[in-house]
Amino acid sequence: MNEKISALLLRMQKLEEELEAEIGRAGEMLSYRIQEKRVLFEESVAAYHRGLRKGLFRFIREASVRDMMTAPVIYSMVFPMALLDLCVTLYQAICFPIYGLKKVRRSDFIVIDRTELEYLNIVEKLNCAYCGYGNGLAAYFREVAARTEEYWCPIKHARKVRNPHSRYHKFVDYGDAEAYRKRVEDISRNERRE
Repeated sequence: MNEKISALLLRMQKLEEELEAEIGRAGEMLSYRIQEKRVLFEESVAAYHRGLRKGLFRFIREASVRDMMTAPVIYSMVFPMALLDLCVTLYQAICFPIYGLKKVRRSDFIVIDRTELEYLNIVEKLNCAYCGYGNGLAAYFREVAARTEEYWCPIKHARKVRNPHSRYHKFVDYGDAEAYRKRVEDISRNERRE
């Protein structure tokens, strides 16, 4: 990897750290803190939030026909998502140790914490849990696939890839046969990979 790309990646990492710090400051402004993976609001804020909750019957009464008609279709996807979750988890449990790949922690990607928000009713909490699971599962699958690709085919594409995964920048350049052969030799020496 050339020096300019390395420098850009370092800048991106610093910006991501700065973004995380700013998100942490937003939590302070909204009067919550995270304690052992639980989000805790100050009691006065939690009470205010409970007062903003829309009751279940009112929520359903005010729901659009479009939303009510498509909800069963949306929620039917939970079955293929759960199957994908199981398959990806089994896949990495079986294959990653064989190839010396570090396993992806599912809990780093599937985060369901919006169900603790007091201003959401039960349907809104269910919706938030569904979206947290679906998008977290997509990110989890993507990371497992990225580590697999890094092991088996760590070559960048010739064409531009939109929003490449976290490991793509480590791949060898398209057409750089010598770098690829060296990478394959490193892998064949069973180096443990992140």
